[in-house]
Amino acid sequence: MKRKDILFIFSVLCLFVPFFVFPALLDFYKNFNSGHGMIMSFIKFAVLATMGEVIGLRIKTGFYNKAGFGIIPRAIVWGFLGMTVKTAFVIFGAGAPAFLEVLGMEGASEIIHGNITLPKVLVSFSISASLNLFYAPVLMTFHKITDIHIIRTGGTVRGLFTPIQFAEIFPSIDWKAQWDFVFKKTIPLFWIPMQTINFLLPPQYQILVAALLGIVLGVLLAFAGPGEPRVKDSAGRKL
Repeated sequence: MKRKDILFIFSVLCLFVPFFVFPALLDFYKNFNSGHGMIMSFIKFAVLATMGEVIGLRIKTGFYNKAGFGIIPRAIVWGFLGMTVKTAFVIFGAGAPAFLEVLGMEGASEIIHGNITLPKVLVSFSISASLNLFYAPVLMTFHKITDIHIIRTGGTVRGLFTPIQFAEIFPSIDWKAQWDFVFKKTIPLFWIPMQTINFLLPPQYQILVAALLGIVLGVLLAFAGPGEPRVKDSAGRKL
């Protein structure tokens, strides 16, 4: 283990350990999380999902950061995506049980809030499956587009807020890799099972767990994910 790894682990411990050492800090987190769900969703994903990307970069390149990587812009994007995840959890968390009731499963909307039983697992699976089949591909594609945009604009915050050239970026995505690995493998083999478990948990923990799963996915993508597309920065240089 190198010095930079020790410093990284130490920084992570300094970020999380105080919540377990000081009860007042943990109570503040719980109260703020309960009253400001969207803000906390932004913060959780900005910190945790970006951490996953940083760990993934360390695995692939040996570094936690590099020129043009854009940790801050990536955190901003993840924070925004975190708010959309919160929105999707609310919509599909209510909509999927309601649809099951239309199909004939009585009380599905109440079952998901009860104790863990086989019917609750079925309802949880339906929420996870519908969310990941309808919403996750949009999130993953938008995230890939913003990745390319961040690289093209030099990894700067100012560059992030320049217009995204969707028409140019969209065809530059490696759609074979996006389909064969990101959609075809991670959604059915990772996201649907893990989010099924997540929806069995109390609602106040679900967004936190979803953000923590972003760390796992960052590492997973580093080992088996598709490579970065061939893009150019704002000066026209190949990256």
